[in-house]
Amino acid sequence: MKRLEERILADGEVLAGGILKVGKFLNQQMDPQLFYEMAQEWKRLYADAGVNKILTIEASGIGIAAIAGLVFECPVVFAKKSKSKNVSGEVYTTQVFSFTHGTTNTVLVSRAYLQPGDRVLILDDFLANGAALEGLMDLVRQSGAELVGAGIAIEKTFQPGGERIRASGVRVESLARIAEMGDDGSIRFA
Repeated sequence: MKRLEERILADGEVLAGGILKVGKFLNQQMDPQLFYEMAQEWKRLYADAGVNKILTIEASGIGIAAIAGLVFECPVVFAKKSKSKNVSGEVYTTQVFSFTHGTTNTVLVSRAYLQPGDRVLILDDFLANGAALEGLMDLVRQSGAELVGAGIAIEKTFQPGGERIRASGVRVESLARIAEMGDDGSIRFA
């Protein structure tokens, strides 16, 4: 998606260790108009998939997914990184390692929100090593719902997650695919 790539070049910042900081428009300060355009593109790509539920993980995916829920006209569910008093009843759980934070989280979704018969589209801000996406895929499998695919804002194709997940048969549609990030701050798209 050209507009997203332009925004990455204008406002993204390459940090040491393969980190791309996009806080100015994607995950701390959010650009709802850009999110709306992204959601329209995912809707175009998954128009025939019968999506009736969107799943993401807290926190950075929530903004993108909420606007996509408006476009897809369906509920949005997010996997929580900790159980709180307002989560009651049975839950699906899985372990997810965060490359950015260097921690492993047990993420969970109430069984009431993912069920057999749901046709789930997973949305997230980044795909690099694939741990978050694999965790969300596991939650969908546990629920008996059908995974129709994943929509990713930014994929780092130089890391193994996207290739591995596609090889498993899951459809992944990334709106910006980064092939290389240089030590000089340069970004090359795939």
